[in-house]
Amino acid sequence: MDEREELINWVRTVLTPAETALHNGDAAPRRALWSRHDPVTVLGAWRNASGQAELDELFAHLAASFSSCTSYQLELLEAEALGDVAYTVALEHTSASVDGVPRSYTLRATQVYRREDGEWKVAHRHGSAPPV
Repeated sequence: MDEREELINWVRTVLTPAETALHNGDAAPRRALWSRHDPVTVLGAWRNASGQAELDELFAHLAASFSSCTSYQLELLEAEALGDVAYTVALEHTSASVDGVPRSYTLRATQVYRREDGEWKVAHRHGSAPPV
């Protein structure tokens, strides 16, 4: 398995279940996949974050907002891994309750990863609604 295939396998088997857990109100699996080394940044569809403290606050806020995920599908558009750096470009199709109200929506998400101690960790996320 080459580096790209390894990354795609990790996204499907580790990252996707962590995102589903977040949409069910549990931020711990997502947080475990994020780097503990700055810089870490989020340019989010709802809120931004920079640094560990803001990241923890953002993920706690998201977990408190989400519940009852009935579907989370990651449509991977592109992925590349070169040594200890990688990125993905995807559409995230989600059906979950947001503040108690059922919603279905799609976000486009670009994430940057770095390999730390042999494991992929997220270092940056940019999520936004696709253009209409």
